[in-house]
Amino acid sequence: MTQKITLAKGLNMGLRKAMENDPKVLIMGEDVGKLGGVFRITDGLQKDFGEDRVIDSPLAESGIVGTAVGMALRGYRPVVEIQFDGFVYPAYDQIVCQVAKMHFRSQGKSKMPMVIRIPFGGGIGAVEHHSESPEAQFAHTPGLKVVACSNPVDGYWMIQQAIASDDPVIFLEPKRQYHADKAELDDTVTPDPLFTSRVVRTGTDVTVLAYGPMVKTVMRAAEAAASEGKSLEVIDLRTLSPLDMGPVLDSVRRTGRAVVAHEAHVNLGMGAEISARITEQCFYSLEAPVLRVGGFDAPYPPSRLEENYLPDLDRVLDAVDHSLSF
Repeated sequence: MTQKITLAKGLNMGLRKAMENDPKVLIMGEDVGKLGGVFRITDGLQKDFGEDRVIDSPLAESGIVGTAVGMALRGYRPVVEIQFDGFVYPAYDQIVCQVAKMHFRSQGKSKMPMVIRIPFGGGIGAVEHHSESPEAQFAHTPGLKVVACSNPVDGYWMIQQAIASDDPVIFLEPKRQYHADKAELDDTVTPDPLFTSRVVRTGTDVTVLAYGPMVKTVMRAAEAAASEGKSLEVIDLRTLSPLDMGPVLDSVRRTGRAVVAHEAHVNLGMGAEISARITEQCFYSLEAPVLRVGGFDAPYPPSRLEENYLPDLDRVLDAVDHSLSF
C-alpha cells in the first residue's frame, strides 16, 4: 500500500505500528495524550491505546526520563517525548548517568530499550530553548545511539527500528520538516537498516554531507550547483552515533572533496568528527581540506534573526566554491 505522508504523519503511523505490534511499547511526555503533542505527532494514540500506554506527564523532564529508566528495566519499551530540544537539559543527568551507562554498569545483564524523541533545529520562528541543536552532546556520550531522520519515509521506518532496538536511542526529528513536505510511503518494502547513511543524490565534483533539517537545504544547493555545471554528491548521514562512514569514504575517494553541513554551530560539532575521520582515512584522495558549514558560534538568536543564523543554500554553495578553488 502506498500513500503520501508528511514527516509528522509518518512518525505518528510508525508509533502506532510499534504499539500495535508490542504491548510493552508505551509513550510518555508533556501533552502527548489528550493534546497529541505540541506538533501533533502522537495525535489520536491515547484515544486508541488508553491512558496507561500514552501517558501525560508532569512538566519535569528529569522525572520523565527517570521514570522511563525504571520502566525499561522492568521490560517495557518506553518512548519519551521531550517537547522541545532546549527542554532536554533538566534530563541530561538522567540520560548521561543512567540511560547511557546502565547496560555497561550491569555487565550487559540489564538492557535499556528506550527511545528519547527530541524535535530539534530551528526555522519555526520560536523563542530561545525551542530551536537548539544538541546532537553532538549526545553523540559524544558512550552508550547512546543517536539518529536523525530527514524525510517522511525515514520517519515512519526509523522510529519503529529505534523502538525495536535494545539500546537507548536519541531520536532527533527536524521540527521545521514536520508538516513541510509530503513523500510517498510504500509500507511493503524492506527499509534500510537503522544505523546506516545513504547517498541521496549522485555526483562527481564534491561530496556534501548533511542530516536532519539540512538535507533539504543541501539538496536545493545541489540543484542550484547543477545549473552552473557543478555536480554534487549528497549523503544523508541518518545516524550520528554510530557514524556509518562507508558510503562517505567511498564518495570522498571519488570526488576528492567534502563539505559537512549542519545547523548546530561549527565549533566542536558533528562536522569536526566527520572531518577528522575523512582526513584520517582519505588523506591521499583529498584535493582540498574538508570544509564545514554550520550555525555561528553563538546562542541561538531571536526569531527575527534566525534566517541570518541558519546555514542556507548560499552558505553551502560558498563552501562548495571554496573547496573547488583549491
